[in-house]
Amino acid sequence: MFGKKKQKPQIDQEQLALIENAQRRVKQKKGLYVHFVVFLIGAVFLILANTVLGIGKDFTIFGLNWFVIAISVWLFFFLYHAFNVFITNKFMGKDWEKTQIEKLVAKQQEKIETLKKNLVSTTTETKIEPHKNLTIIVAAGENNEIGKNNALIWHLKDDLKRFKALTSGHHIIMGRKTFESFPKPLPNRTHVVISRQKDYQAPEGVLVVNSIEDAIDAASGDSQPFIIGGGEIYKQALPFASKIELTRVHSTFDADTFFPEINKNEWTETQSKIHAQDENHKYTFSFLTYERR
Repeated sequence: MFGKKKQKPQIDQEQLALIENAQRRVKQKKGLYVHFVVFLIGAVFLILANTVLGIGKDFTIFGLNWFVIAISVWLFFFLYHAFNVFITNKFMGKDWEKTQIEKLVAKQQEKIETLKKNLVSTTTETKIEPHKNLTIIVAAGENNEIGKNNALIWHLKDDLKRFKALTSGHHIIMGRKTFESFPKPLPNRTHVVISRQKDYQAPEGVLVVNSIEDAIDAASGDSQPFIIGGGEIYKQALPFASKIELTRVHSTFDADTFFPEINKNEWTETQSKIHAQDENHKYTFSFLTYERR
């Protein structure tokens, strides 16, 4: 009908290419078949022309009857045709090219994966050098419990006095939640707070960084910086530390934050002092010092 739009074929380009390739292959094979039939008929005709009709009966080339030479040349062209259809097209046609490209891409991908594995292996094997003066200070229960709901789960007066005596005058490195658990910054100490929040607002004088490495750099001018928590910061800092000041509370507690297990192959206990339970201390505890081997 006049004015009717021509419908577009509902087939994608990849399918169309496959169909066109199949049609081309069918055409090639049909042409080879016709060549073969003509070759057979022609060969029979040449033989009859020489033997029955006597055409060129006495004509020879290199001692061979002319029709033998003609049939041989024709056979050569037929075989060449067959080679192009079944061999050249298979190994050097579009399908062959596509296969070779896919093989090259696969090999390249293998090389990339090998490089990635080597890179991961190299990164994994990179040894972290401990900071010669970095000290972790922590109080932990028998199962390494250190807190619950961002708060201490005990109150040990002499432990707090020891914490103050050791850390006064030094940088104390902590996570954001630990810092926010303080009513206000601790006096006579430089606070270094690790936070992923880029716009985290802290009181004047408090240093805010984004990683444990940056925190250690910020405290590099201190002769004895301390890591004071919480659990994740302890875990990140442990490979960098050279000393652990541990208050081991000799009891078990309900907690949601824990200190990492101390590997006795990497750390050796150099000092130990027990503090008995009394009217000011609900639990028995020990002051332990570990130094990296």
